[in-house]
Amino acid sequence: MYKIVSIPGDGIGPEVVAGAVSVLRQLSKKHSFDIVIEEHAFGGASYDLHGEMLTDATLEACRNCDAVLLGAVGGPKWESLPHEYKPEAALLKIRKELELFANLRPAKVYDALLDASSLKADVVRGTDFLVFRELTGGIYFGQPRGFNENRGWNTMIYELYEVQRIARLAFETAQKRKGRVISIDKANVLEVSQFWRNVVHEVHKDFADVELSDMYVDNAAMQIVRNPKQFDVIVTSNLFGDILSDIAGMITGSLGMLPSASIGTKHALYEPIHGSAPDIAGQNKANPIATIASIAMMFEYSFHKPDIAKEIEQAIEATLAAGFRTSDIANRGDNVVSTKEMTEAIVSHIGT
Repeated sequence: MYKIVSIPGDGIGPEVVAGAVSVLRQLSKKHSFDIVIEEHAFGGASYDLHGEMLTDATLEACRNCDAVLLGAVGGPKWESLPHEYKPEAALLKIRKELELFANLRPAKVYDALLDASSLKADVVRGTDFLVFRELTGGIYFGQPRGFNENRGWNTMIYELYEVQRIARLAFETAQKRKGRVISIDKANVLEVSQFWRNVVHEVHKDFADVELSDMYVDNAAMQIVRNPKQFDVIVTSNLFGDILSDIAGMITGSLGMLPSASIGTKHALYEPIHGSAPDIAGQNKANPIATIASIAMMFEYSFHKPDIAKEIEQAIEATLAAGFRTSDIANRGDNVVSTKEMTEAIVSHIGT
């Protein structure tokens, strides 16, 4: 039995999470396993109900489940709140409290969506790489931090163990892929990046079968749009990973296509990388594929069922090949479908 905490969140979150839950229930029927899905509020939805973005009850539920599924959080309604009460602050808190130190973001271009990318088809065809973003250290968490009328300041800091553990995870994953890791830093300018590079190279000594190379972050941003097929596994810091993974997302055609996994030693959280898209919330227009693909990552990394993960990915590919498109990935003349219709098509390709 798998116990999953479902956190629909804000905006389009409830719609795309509903799609992922439909896929989960179809898989449970097909493969005869039990799932228990416990829903909790988070972000703006939680603030409206409880006066806080992340309650102790929600956090405790996340600590006592096999995996967390999150939709999206935030929106204009809560932007005027003090910084420490905003949905984004709650995201940082849940990552820290659950010790989710590694964020995994795949960048995969489906053949059926080559025309949806803003890049030429021959540039993106065959792109399939994975970004490992360190998630609980770096400039988002470093102290001191603050601002006044005359200056603002943040501290980018990394501890030895923080770099070691994400580097090791990246190398272990590369062993199961093409065996190449590129570590992204800014070691020519930042001392913390030189430290990062030194530690990654030290960890690499335990992975002689994996090729390691280094790349400065500005060059990496250029290379991702110039020649994305050169990458297999990228490992980088919190800030750089935040930026680069969004760049990688756009070459696939839409952020609505990309899942993510945030993994720690004991806990894991799965979510699409897109935001809450309040402009289309409640209109049955959102693309559920990123959230459904996050379920595939859940089976891969939390439940250790790579065959079921592959089954989900194949169902997505078959649905796209059949011509189904939500508006964010549609070209003129395409068959534009709703969130529910895209979900139903993927469920039908999973079969019984």
